[in-house]
Amino acid sequence: MPSRSQPSTYGPSGGTGCSRRTRPPAGSDGSADVLEAWGLPANEDVLEAGGLPGDTDNAQEPKEPKDHKEPKDPEAAARQICLRLLTLAPRTRAQLADALQRRHIPGPAAEAVLDRFTEAGLIDDPAFARAWVESRHHGRGLSRRALSTELRRRGVADEDVQEAVELVGPDQEVATARQLIAGRVAATRDQPSATRVRKLMGVLARKGYGTALAYRVVREALEAEGPEGAELAGELSEPDPDVCSEDASW
Repeated sequence: MPSRSQPSTYGPSGGTGCSRRTRPPAGSDGSADVLEAWGLPANEDVLEAGGLPGDTDNAQEPKEPKDHKEPKDPEAAARQICLRLLTLAPRTRAQLADALQRRHIPGPAAEAVLDRFTEAGLIDDPAFARAWVESRHHGRGLSRRALSTELRRRGVADEDVQEAVELVGPDQEVATARQLIAGRVAATRDQPSATRVRKLMGVLARKGYGTALAYRVVREALEAEGPEGAELAGELSEPDPDVCSEDASW
């Protein structure tokens, strides 16, 4: 198996994985709670923190045979399925295992092929997780909590999720949150105060940022506007401590 220190060959679009695992529903990372804590409807927009479909989620998989018969050579069929999917985009072991199960590949044959692909470096969940974090944080501005949720939904092991998410430090996360808000403050300047706060808090909540961090960043951005923004920032009520206590859980 390739060393985890090797450079990732996984592209930024990332994929999903293989052994069957329970996947949390969209929004289960707490982003809905953050929105509701600020009086924002959780269904106002798609909750990105719950995992937006990536390019690989929409990639076409091999069609399932109509007769559902077990292939004569299960391992050969499993190799063909995995190669086709990996040609479309990187996948985690769990995603490939799901695909093989849907194609009625017997468990032993599926595991044998997945093991060989892993040994050859064609399946590398740690590398997939690192590439996913790099792409989704810098490309979409997702928080560490949101990234953790997306990776677990794709069957990545907790240890690999933790290692990958740690690539985004607390300071980097705050800087990204500030960048997300910086472009929105001016765009909301002529709107009613309540609408401004709702929209700015919603931007960060839908990216998976916790209440305490969102409150801090929005307040800073408003104070930097000048007297009028500072007055609005002073009117913001402190976030609910019960909600804030969940912010660090990722």
